[in-house]
Amino acid sequence: MKQHLLHTPEGFRDIYNGECEKKLDLEEKLYNILKTYGYHPIQTPSFEFFDIFGKEIGTTASKDLYKFFDREGNTLVLRPDITPSVARVAANYFMEEDMPVRFCYKGNTFINTGSLLGRLKECTQLGAELIGDPTADADAEMLSMVAECLLHAGLKEFQISVGHVGILQGMMEAAGFDEDEEEKLRSLIMNNNFFGVESFIEERHLADGLKQLFSVIGRIYPSAEAFQEAKAAAGRYPKIHAAMEHLEKLHSLLLLYGIDKYISFELGVISSYKYYSGILFHGYTFGSGEPVVKGGRYDRLLKHFGKDAPAVGFVIVTDQLLAALSRQKIKTPIEHSCQLVVYEEAYREDAVVYARKQRTAGCSVELLLKAPDRTRADYEAYAKRNQIARVQFMDGE
Repeated sequence: MKQHLLHTPEGFRDIYNGECEKKLDLEEKLYNILKTYGYHPIQTPSFEFFDIFGKEIGTTASKDLYKFFDREGNTLVLRPDITPSVARVAANYFMEEDMPVRFCYKGNTFINTGSLLGRLKECTQLGAELIGDPTADADAEMLSMVAECLLHAGLKEFQISVGHVGILQGMMEAAGFDEDEEEKLRSLIMNNNFFGVESFIEERHLADGLKQLFSVIGRIYPSAEAFQEAKAAAGRYPKIHAAMEHLEKLHSLLLLYGIDKYISFELGVISSYKYYSGILFHGYTFGSGEPVVKGGRYDRLLKHFGKDAPAVGFVIVTDQLLAALSRQKIKTPIEHSCQLVVYEEAYREDAVVYARKQRTAGCSVELLLKAPDRTRADYEAYAKRNQIARVQFMDGE
């Protein structure tokens, strides 16, 4: 057999045995939490028309998409992100609905990036989207679900960093930056080059108060009280001030949910997805170089599909979360209740009848016809390798 047939393409991997069981168990556990908040399961196709993720919508760059053609010559892509697909569904099937709708989902996403840095090109995401609610209460519900999911996953230490798109955007508008300057500043922030940000701002002739506001970029505030000085400096800039007031109100709501200790505020946070329009947040924990949670408000996205409605949502990157749990040595116990029944031909009917009764009762049974050259020890070793809880022999001994 050709060796390359045994391997996956670069950036993809097989998940099997105990790891696969842990992943499926974690997904089910988190999915059930989302449903307790009233979110309804939804599934969207793994591939969509190219325009669903086009430049106008502000999602993944075209060069990072897996593209192909259907029989009619339409350009299709493997989805790099599930949120635009959900927005399309909301506009298509809930156009006339004027009350909030809640969706939850899980599925794989695909990004054809060349600079892997250890990242997978196929990732599993589990998320929720709340369509039609513009309030800070909806934002707080999202963050509450995130915290509850991470706690139920087994994490004890994590932080959810919350910012607002309006703060940086308002500062750049007040500074009069052109498109190239905005792109340069965003690039510096995305690369965590805050010394570069400082130099970039110093080179521009800006009012002292505005320069002071730019100094919030890269700083982490433990609470809304901690950025009151920045809020006072933003008094002359309505867009920035309104965004900070929204975060302040959001913090008061998070106190009600009892999750404020997991929240910090990063006022200059940005995302590579340009459809975000309000709060923006990322969840971090030890053992993961990437966020395990990404989300935010995208009040303008649905307009691209014909429905003018606010929305907020998040995704948990299941693969990143599992990796973090493993590196933190947090066990995700899996109950193995399957039994193995090994039978000789003379006991075939008894074995099949027994297995059918057990399966009807909800038990897992694996049947194996005993081979002449196999011993009981062979089957017991097989059961141990496959984490089978019990072995029963029907062989007359």
